[in-house]
Amino acid sequence: MQELKRLYTEWHGSEPALMEKLPGAGSNREYYRLTDETGKCVIGCIGTSKEENHAFLSIARHFAKRKLPIPQIYAQSDDEMRYLQQDLGARSLFDAVKGGRDAGGRYTLKEKELLRKTICELPNVQVRGARGLDFSVCYPQPEFDQENVLFDLNYFKYCFLKATGIDFHEMKLEASFKLLAKDLTNGNGNDNCFLYRDFQARNVMLVKNAKGEEEPYFIDFQGGRKGPYYYDVASFLWQASARYSKSLRQELVKDYYKSLSHYTEVPPFKEFSDRLQLFVLFRTLQVLGAYGFRGYFERKAHFIQSIPPAIQNLRELIKENDFPYPYLINVLKQLTELPQYAPQPVEPVKRKDGYKTTDNNPYNVNPSDGKATYSKYDGKGPLVVKVYSFSFHKGIPADDSGNGGGYVFDCRSTHNPGRYEPYKQLTGLDEPVIRFLEDDGEILTFLESVYKLADAHVMRYLQRGFTSLMFCFGCTGGQHRSVYSAQHLAEHIHNKFGVEVLLEHREQKIKQHFQPTRQ
Repeated sequence: MQELKRLYTEWHGSEPALMEKLPGAGSNREYYRLTDETGKCVIGCIGTSKEENHAFLSIARHFAKRKLPIPQIYAQSDDEMRYLQQDLGARSLFDAVKGGRDAGGRYTLKEKELLRKTICELPNVQVRGARGLDFSVCYPQPEFDQENVLFDLNYFKYCFLKATGIDFHEMKLEASFKLLAKDLTNGNGNDNCFLYRDFQARNVMLVKNAKGEEEPYFIDFQGGRKGPYYYDVASFLWQASARYSKSLRQELVKDYYKSLSHYTEVPPFKEFSDRLQLFVLFRTLQVLGAYGFRGYFERKAHFIQSIPPAIQNLRELIKENDFPYPYLINVLKQLTELPQYAPQPVEPVKRKDGYKTTDNNPYNVNPSDGKATYSKYDGKGPLVVKVYSFSFHKGIPADDSGNGGGYVFDCRSTHNPGRYEPYKQLTGLDEPVIRFLEDDGEILTFLESVYKLADAHVMRYLQRGFTSLMFCFGCTGGQHRSVYSAQHLAEHIHNKFGVEVLLEHREQKIKQHFQPTRQ
């Protein structure tokens, strides 16, 4: 730390007024924010591997010449174990899209636009960044090859698959691994790019441009090497914890493909998509290997909690694709069917009202992902959530369940698009109004609190076996803010819990029925 301080002093001409250690990430490197007397900051890094630091500094200098969006390097020690770089602020893409993750994959337009900007900027780094780069500086190896693939696949086998207790034939599985490794490295010109390797939302910082718009900047690329561009797309879009919906992934893949075509020749989209799925399969197994080691062997709870969504990605992947590795796919199907990756069964209990449930929970709510699965009942049905939008001038909607109603939220404190001529004939379901509300941001802050209340209430109602819950959103005319809020809460509850939702925009005479998710 003192040597880093000395490096700063030599570069700046005076000691830092403040030196603050930043929270650690996935590596052993230490980061500090050093601030001078005027408040200007730089980031200082202390590395543990000279080769790794050399790789980062060499790649960063090359990327700077290519004018890529990365932090500028200001100074470095003679042994390259310490360096100073541009402070890009504290807002990462990971932090910026937290709301979408927490909402179970329901991303706002703002969040989607940030994701789109990031995936469209990636080819600039992959293709332009590779031109003239001396890949021999890359650490721990210069190129993505079969040996690299087999190492990661065996990491999955020994650190995850064996830990599950599944019985498999070593030689047959090894033969499948070799076929997959050959297919992954048998490129057609797309393997001469810069493969970022650790391309994820935490390694993207958001920096405002002259117009006040947030632009993505890339950090922590020291593990990069020469390789195919597919890898980073799979790594970014199929990250288990991100919970991107299938439709959002498809949109972002198309955005990436279009952007990529501006930098290099691309194969037909169908061929591109099919080959991408091979890398998604490989990346998923690679990630499970890491989760297995960090979770099962190092006993780190965070990684164990990440396993179920990764297994769900794998489950969907092998269901939707016909991969030419029959033995491997058979083993993976067995893996996805293991009981520890499904909702845990509990003993049935008898309810006073005669319903047959499990643990007083008619939906078997899975704590790993917050999802709920439908159970069979004798008599009256399970929980139904009713959501209304309305105008306060016409009164609060009546509750026909006989329970006396539920939550009533007043949206009138938020900015009203109905005050402006272009939006007067539109509703909260129309894209211009949605964009107005989300760009303004007040409605998003408002709904964050609503989601917290609603989630806790729905979960408790499921646990207690209640059958009816009601949410109402009112505004001046029941046309813009209340419609937007009711629509989003209805979708949020249905996506997160899988329960039946009855949505009614009363003043617009629009009704929508979200069917319960059934097994």
